[in-house]
Amino acid sequence: MAHEITRGEYTISTESARLDLGVVHRFVSEESYWGRGRAIEVVRRSIENSLPFGVYRGEEQVGFARVVTDYATFAWLADVFIVKEHRGRGLSKWLMEVILAHPELQGFRRWVLATKDAHELYRRFGFRELHRPERWMERFDPEMAESPDYWEPR
Repeated sequence: MAHEITRGEYTISTESARLDLGVVHRFVSEESYWGRGRAIEVVRRSIENSLPFGVYRGEEQVGFARVVTDYATFAWLADVFIVKEHRGRGLSKWLMEVILAHPELQGFRRWVLATKDAHELYRRFGFRELHRPERWMERFDPEMAESPDYWEPR
């Protein structure tokens, strides 16, 4: 079931049919550091397999985030953005509040995310550096990396 909440002239909705795939693809593939060059079909598949949150001013989509989850123990927050023209209005903070309060995203043992430049935003919501990084591993395929800025080798 889709959830929707309105504050002033803005609305956040989980209705995937309302998403403007062009807006999401354009931002992720052209403006983000993490998904530069990502194909539209990859963006579409990522949304289909996540719980999406669109931010709207009227009918215009001005922000987005998605949560990849098993709905039981784990959630990964990904592809979070507010378009430049709508930044500075508290929308990213409100988006985080709405995501973390969503009734289907409660009681998880762990939430994770990756960020290069928004640590302070996420710290406000309880995120911190990995508790036990020695337990975490990743499998990285440089052939599949969309943006070398995001997956910088150590």
